Amino acid sequence: MKKLYDWVLSLSARKSAEIWLAVIAVIESSFFLIPADVLFLPMALARPQKAYRLALIATVASVVGGILGYFLGMFLFEALAKPVLATFGELQKFEQLKSCSGNQTLVVLLLTSGLAHIPPIKIVTILAGVVQINFAFFVTACIVARGARFFALAWALRRWGEAIKHFIENRLGLIAGLIAAIVIMLYLIIKFLGHTGTFGC
Repeated sequence: MKKLYDWVLSLSARKSAEIWLAVIAVIESSFFLIPADVLFLPMALARPQKAYRLALIATVASVVGGILGYFLGMFLFEALAKPVLATFGELQKFEQLKSCSGNQTLVVLLLTSGLAHIPPIKIVTILAGVVQINFAFFVTACIVARGARFFALAWALRRWGEAIKHFIENRLGLIAGLIAAIVIMLYLIIKFLGHTGTFGC
């Protein structure tokens, strides 16, 4: 895993780095282990004037990858998606989520995976295809969640530079966990208020 991580990181120094960013963002959302952030962070820091351009590339490519994961789940789960999940040790986690995921839960998972990689986004995109959540809604959720993540990172790197890069790298797990917890808490509050009639649902 460390060698794979280092290889992805090395791509940020290549002339074709933007192409590699798009490629990694696509495959991350459908089957790859290493997140696109590994490329995005050093690239945006080295060229802060292009941070938003890089965020757009990463967002669009990530959504395309999400769509690929969706169709893998819908049409090729047994033949392709399941063996890939098993290879990366994610099949048990996938089956656990599948056993307890309704449409509402899947919406929350799309947001938490897109914003904070909890759970890994490839698991959720494949699961969305397996249960065949509404495709238009799926794409919209991917755009919102992934776009929010990459553009927020771009803004932070442009504003604070190297200092925020080290903060993000050292505390990314904590940040991701807090974001996921906030999304889940908001969902539970809204669901509770809906059941009590506060929102008239």
